[in-house]
Amino acid sequence: QVQLVESGGGLVQPGGSLRLSCAASGSILGMYAMGWYRQAPGKQRELVATITTRGSTNYADSVQGRCTISRDNAKNTVYMEMNSLKPEDTAVYYCSARPVIGTTTWGQGTQVTVSS
Repeated sequence: QVQLVESGGGLVQPGGSLRLSCAASGSILGMYAMGWYRQAPGKQRELVATITTRGSTNYADSVQGRCTISRDNAKNTVYMEMNSLKPEDTAVYYCSARPVIGTTTWGQGTQVTVSS
């Protein structure tokens, strides 16, 4: 069973940048499709970006061109670089790991707040 720990969130001004990290343990990260999701207060959790085991990526329209998801299987870590941040990007960001067979595992989340 994989365990996930997110880090890198914080308070940033509009237009700023952050890099989120998701460190995996307990299993080999390369076996999982990985994703970043976010949940703002009063809203449902939504997809931000995903990356397959082969490195193919997919982004929500709202972050296309501003976010880049990547994975380093040797370090068992997934990253998401976020640029040109907007107040509407404020949310708790969650990392997910989806195996070929089985249930998706979630991290505990990291808070991102975009405010001046």
